[in-house]
Amino acid sequence: MLKQISDFFSNHLLLAVDDSCADAEHCLRLATAALMIEMTRADYDIKSIEMEATIGMLQKHFSITPEETDELVDLAELEADKATTYHEFTSLMNQHYNQEQKIQVIELLWEVAYADGEIEKYEDFLVRKIAELLYVPHKEFIAAKHRVTGL
Repeated sequence: MLKQISDFFSNHLLLAVDDSCADAEHCLRLATAALMIEMTRADYDIKSIEMEATIGMLQKHFSITPEETDELVDLAELEADKATTYHEFTSLMNQHYNQEQKIQVIELLWEVAYADGEIEKYEDFLVRKIAELLYVPHKEFIAAKHRVTGL
């Protein structure tokens, strides 16, 4: 099973990144969406408002159609289900995103977490973990949280 997952990422994500910029962009979108899907699952209570927020933010952030968003979410759910670590997504981002883009990902995660008006401890932990994997400084992690929550 682990070999199959590893093979998938080697064949689909890593090769796609090397092949062309358009494919790299798709893989980065997929990685971002997968982390957002993971955020909806973080507190073990998938709320429709969090999924709706995720869909809306993906559509707006990546300037994609509702149909493309639905396809991206479906693929992201599959990737999130198959992933063994968050490193599979964050390593791709570390290779291709600048610091500002990484902070935007953290802000998107905070927005998903806060979509229901509260941030559960598991959601807070997940955003913190992803921020660490993306090498986002703690100061920026907190600033992103404050921008989203208004606190």
